[in-house]
Amino acid sequence: MAGVVIVVISVLYTKYLTDKLAEEEVKKVEQLKTAYDQLSYAFEDLNAQCDFTFQSTFFESNTSVPILLVGPDGYLEGKNYGPEKDTNQVFLTQKLESLQASGQEPRIITSPVGEIQLYFEHSRILKLLTYYPFIQLVLIGAFILFGYLAFSSARRAEQNRVWVGMAKETAHQLGTPISGIIAWLEHLTSIKEEDEELLEIVEELKKDVLRLELISDRFSKIGSEPELKAVNVYDELAKCRNYMEPRSPRKVNFAFPEKAGENLTVYVNPHLFEWVVENLLRNSLDAMEGKGEISASVYEDDNFVYIDITDTGKGIPHSRFKTVFQPGYTTKKRGWGLGLSLTKRIIEDYHKGKIFVKESEPGKGTTFTIQLPKKNPQAQNKKRD
Repeated sequence: MAGVVIVVISVLYTKYLTDKLAEEEVKKVEQLKTAYDQLSYAFEDLNAQCDFTFQSTFFESNTSVPILLVGPDGYLEGKNYGPEKDTNQVFLTQKLESLQASGQEPRIITSPVGEIQLYFEHSRILKLLTYYPFIQLVLIGAFILFGYLAFSSARRAEQNRVWVGMAKETAHQLGTPISGIIAWLEHLTSIKEEDEELLEIVEELKKDVLRLELISDRFSKIGSEPELKAVNVYDELAKCRNYMEPRSPRKVNFAFPEKAGENLTVYVNPHLFEWVVENLLRNSLDAMEGKGEISASVYEDDNFVYIDITDTGKGIPHSRFKTVFQPGYTTKKRGWGLGLSLTKRIIEDYHKGKIFVKESEPGKGTTFTIQLPKKNPQAQNKKRD
C-alpha cells in the first residue's frame, strides 16, 4: 500500500513538473520565433542601426528543444536533432509529416524570401521525465518482490530449522525408552522361557518396538540428505499395504495393484517413502470413518512415475487443495497438522518430486498424486558438481 501511495504521489508531481517544463518550452519557442523575425528584419535592412547580438545569442543558446524550419521553397532545416540529421532531408521530411499528423500548427516567420514555417518538439529531457514514474514503479515493484522473496526464504529457512530440531529431538527422546523396552522384553523372555503365551505376546511387542525404532530412524533422517536407492514401486506399495491393512477397520477395503512380475524402478529412501504412503493412508482412514475403499494406481511417462492414492472419504474442497500441505492445517480434533507438511518436504526436498491433490469432491473422496523422477536426482546433482 505504501508503495502505491509513493507511486501515485510521484506520478502527480512528475506530471506537474512536465506540464511546467512544457509551458516553458512553448514560451522558448515563441521567443525563438521572435528572434528569427528580428534577425530576418536585420538581413532585409542591412542599414538598420540595431544591435541583434541578444537575438543571435538566444538563438544559439537553444541546445535542447528540437525545431524544424520549412522554407518557402520546401527546403527543410533542423536544429538539435543531431549533426547528421539536422540536414538530412529524408529524416526531416518524415519528422515534418509526423508533426503535421499530430495536429501542430506552425509558427510563421516573415522573411525577405517569404514565409518560413517553424515546428518544434519537446526536449528529450522532458520526454524522459514523463517515463520516470513508470521506471520508479518498476523499481519499487522489484524492490517489493525481492524483499518478499528474501523474507519468504528466511521464513522458510527458519521453519526448516524448527522442523529439523523437533524431528531430531523426537528421535533422541524415543531412543531411551525404546532401549529400555527392549531390555525388559529380553528380561521377560529369560525368566519366562516356558510360558508360550507370554512369549507370543513378547514377540508381538518386539514387532512394535522394531516399528518404533523405524519411526525414530525416520525422524533422525529429517534435515540430512538421505540415501536414495533403486526400488520396485510395486514392492514398496505392498509393504505399506501389508502394514496398514491389518491395523484398519474391517469395513475398509484395500485395492492395490498386483504387479509381482513387473519391475518399475524409482529412486527413494525406503524408510521415508513408506512414511509418506502410510501418512496418506492414515489420512484416508480418518476421512472414511471406518468404511470405504482405499485404492492405489501406478503409471508413468518418459521422465516420471506417478502414484495415485484414492479414498472414498469426506473429500476436500477445491479451495483447500494447497492449504492441506501447510503446517498446522488439520480437520481432526486431535492433531498438529504436520503429517502432510512433512510428506511434502520429504517428496519435494529429498526426492525432487511432487505431491499434490489431483482431484477431490466433498462426500465422494480424494486422490493424492505422488510424482517421482525415474532418474536418480542425487546422481544428477553429482554430475553437475
